[in-house]
Amino acid sequence: MGISTSEIRQRFLDFFDGKKHTVVESDLLVPQNDPTLLFTGAGMNQFKEQFMGKKITYSRAASCQKCFRTGDLENVGRTPRHHTFFEMLGNFSFGDYFKKEAIAWAWEFMTKEMAIPEDKLWVSVYKDDDEAYQIWVNDIKVPAGKIVKLGEHDNFWPADAPSKGPNGPCGPCSEIFYDQGEDVGCRKKDCTPACDCDRFLEVWNLVFTQFERKPDGRLDPLPNKNIDTGMGLERIAAVMQTVKTNFDTDIFAPIIKQIKTIVAGKLDKREVNLIADHIRAVTFAICDGVSPSNEKQGYVVRKLIRRAYLKGDRKGPFLYNVVPAVVSAMKDAYPDLEEKREHISAIVEEEEKRFSDTLNSAVPVLEGMLSSHPEKLSGECIFKLVDTYGLPVDVIEEESSIALDMEGFERLMDERREQSRRGSDITEDFIFKPDKFSGVEKPENSDELPLNTTVEFILCADEAVESIGKGDRAEIVTSPQSGKFYAEGGGQAGDTGHIEKAGSDIKVLDTLETDGRKVLVVFVKKGSLTQGDKVTLHLDAGKKQRTALNHTATHLLQAALREVLGEQVKQSGSAVDDKRLRFDFTHMKKLSQREIEKVENIVNGWIEESVPVCKEVKALDQAKEEGALSFFGEKYDDTVRVVSVGDYSKELCGGTHVDNTSDIGAFKIIAESSVASGIRRIEAVTGENAGRWVRETLESLLRECQKSAAGDIGIEKDIENNAKDIISGKLKVDRKTISIFDEKIRPALLGARERLEKAAKKDQKKKQDDAFSEAKNKADELAGSPTKIGEVDLIAGIIESREQDMQVLRKVIGYLEKKIKSGIILMGSGEGDKAYLVCAVTPDLVNKGFSAKEVISAVSKNIEGSGGGKDVFAQAGGKKPEGLKAAIDEAKNVIEQRG
Repeated sequence: MGISTSEIRQRFLDFFDGKKHTVVESDLLVPQNDPTLLFTGAGMNQFKEQFMGKKITYSRAASCQKCFRTGDLENVGRTPRHHTFFEMLGNFSFGDYFKKEAIAWAWEFMTKEMAIPEDKLWVSVYKDDDEAYQIWVNDIKVPAGKIVKLGEHDNFWPADAPSKGPNGPCGPCSEIFYDQGEDVGCRKKDCTPACDCDRFLEVWNLVFTQFERKPDGRLDPLPNKNIDTGMGLERIAAVMQTVKTNFDTDIFAPIIKQIKTIVAGKLDKREVNLIADHIRAVTFAICDGVSPSNEKQGYVVRKLIRRAYLKGDRKGPFLYNVVPAVVSAMKDAYPDLEEKREHISAIVEEEEKRFSDTLNSAVPVLEGMLSSHPEKLSGECIFKLVDTYGLPVDVIEEESSIALDMEGFERLMDERREQSRRGSDITEDFIFKPDKFSGVEKPENSDELPLNTTVEFILCADEAVESIGKGDRAEIVTSPQSGKFYAEGGGQAGDTGHIEKAGSDIKVLDTLETDGRKVLVVFVKKGSLTQGDKVTLHLDAGKKQRTALNHTATHLLQAALREVLGEQVKQSGSAVDDKRLRFDFTHMKKLSQREIEKVENIVNGWIEESVPVCKEVKALDQAKEEGALSFFGEKYDDTVRVVSVGDYSKELCGGTHVDNTSDIGAFKIIAESSVASGIRRIEAVTGENAGRWVRETLESLLRECQKSAAGDIGIEKDIENNAKDIISGKLKVDRKTISIFDEKIRPALLGARERLEKAAKKDQKKKQDDAFSEAKNKADELAGSPTKIGEVDLIAGIIESREQDMQVLRKVIGYLEKKIKSGIILMGSGEGDKAYLVCAVTPDLVNKGFSAKEVISAVSKNIEGSGGGKDVFAQAGGKKPEGLKAAIDEAKNVIEQRG
């Protein structure tokens, strides 16, 4: 097959490493520091700071970037080269080399390293870029006849920038094309890369960022020129392996083979390709921390799973069985796939099951809409089915026999897409937005507190101002700034405090960080704050310490969860402030009460043990070798901070922590829930907040005891007195207090509640038994004089009793079925705004074509209800008891017509 994809990837990185480029690891699929991006869509995305002239620790870089795009989703599987997930090879220069080197190295890699014959390569340049044209002709010696000059739409970045904008840095492009041969595409002898046919395959795009577009349309030269290149790995692999499509390359082969094995012979090539693309994208997205959901990235992953699922046979989950093939094909370059394989498979399977349930519940809704709109289904209905019920459009089209208002649907979808786009999409000039603090030098840091400092910059309502007054909220930068003010990050809330200035009362509400500078979010309660003011910063040390308790507790919690549930548990998110902690982690099942108690006991045991907490700065590789855990879906610098708690916990973390576990005092889990597929959440409190939670909970439980004691059933006095003793005693924030609550009060109250519930159930059963006894008399009367419809006996009537519910009717039906040999039984009951119908058909009549389900479906509209069941038994509920008689009368007609 030729050179493997893995070898091409490595050769590219090695080639540019030899050209003194820093080889940078692929960024995550979800950019960590750029909210303007939904997914990483290009190799240059992670170099935003460098392109802006910041953080230039290296002036040359090369990478193989994992990319995720959904703009051409409808083309995936239909064309040879459209993908949702793909890998982008790229080399970059930040004010270092420019066109001559970029062009020469690209040509060298293609013709020397990849050994592609020069006569198979063509080149395009921007029509006005004579510099690039001359380099290709004079330096590289490419024949002029094989260089195509194209306009700003095809060979300028951003496209059409000279005439249409956006303003900001931009530049011409030069592309390298591979000639697939005269028998491909339009087959015209004069065909060139200017033609839209498939003959010439664009392989590599070189972007020369050299201009800044001004508001008047001028293109002024940039003082620092940049290089940004991109070559699709799948495309160059197809070229090197001499195959017709990307889906025929070695990295897709095992995935497609597995799909064909599972859904044998039932799919065409396009459907198989779509499934292969989508499950590959889903696997990488989940590996990078994105779980299926109804928001942002999670919604995209959910959509891809559903699209791929629909291409299968719809009989049940199958995609999760393709995940191992994806991992096998890609694990050499991305070993974390292997580590998370089972977790990814479990999430995909769970999502497939949910979608199967969605289809089962949403298709009946569609059927109801179709019956209510016999001529045309409105755009609003289609949108509701898609947006609310999750039913894909192609399912709606397949199940519908009437016209569909697709124009109205698309209009509503466009509105929804626009709403999403405002919050997540990238604009063409996203990486060059001016720094809102431009002109302000980076202030010095100081660990002194209180800190005497000067207000250097004020931003209010997104505008730089000189002064703010009472009632204003703003962001400020001071110089020097306090290094002890922790900026929000890593799930930990930013520090708070106040600013001292004569005649003013100014609160610090939060601390943020941008470009390495601390930004204080302030609110002026009294007085004013002006640029140049000499002020004093004060930190809320108590709040910072309480936050530290919770942050260290999250590390202990993760270690305890891994000990109880297994090492597959990984952090998926967290939120820590001075009140409580929230910890999200990978796990497929709800934790049992026993597991929760075990985790809690382990954490409190480590707290009692008084274990020192160590914070060190180390090389990332060293930290990983020592087994330090990293945050699921986070990218780290080469140097990291490691927080260790004895031999129990070791994590990469830049947050605030205590010096000893004993400082935490106590740890209490207060909630456990599901966040998304395969993601659970635990909420907990520590220290004095744990003690407060215990007191408040005990008081609440005591009130519940007292309320129950005043009821009809009552409750043992020793339980109430026991609770009173605990509450009236001196509650301390220690392990003993927590143990007393867990070991005495809770079991007692739970036992009392269990007795109450048993008594209530017993009472309910007695009421139902009494009601059934009354109903039996009416049933015997009806059975004694059935209605003859042809050869069928119909026993039908309305049962009136003190307990008007379905359970009584079901018991009556069961009683009558034992009493008669052959017949159809239909019983109704109702009161107020509730009505019930239950129908049974004996087996001999079922064999003759009669169906309880058919009867119920036909008559339930009379009680304004709906129902279902099987041929032998069916039931319905409604809200119109006065319609019961009409329902029974209509049942006679249904039986007569069937007979």
